Amino acid sequence: MGILSWLLLGLVAGALARLIMPAKGPRGILLTAVIGVAGAFIGGFIGTGLGIGSVQGFDLTSLFLATVGAAVLLLIYHALKSRDPD
Repeated sequence: MGILSWLLLGLVAGALARLIMPAKGPRGILLTAVIGVAGAFIGGFIGTGLGIGSVQGFDLTSLFLATVGAAVLLLIYHALKSRDPD
């Protein structure tokens, strides 16, 4: 997959993850794409480990895995943020 495909997949996956887990947190289109791309890596790793598939192209399986990975990242972010004494 090319860089533009990764960015597009990351943007869509990040936006879907934000819809699934709406809460206060980092905002912005660039950060949403970064969370989505990082989520695609995590989702691909989890999907490969479980035998579901991997993120190798722009299809429904890749989008699902990337969205799950981005949601996991947001969950970790919110868990760490709630422990912050601020």
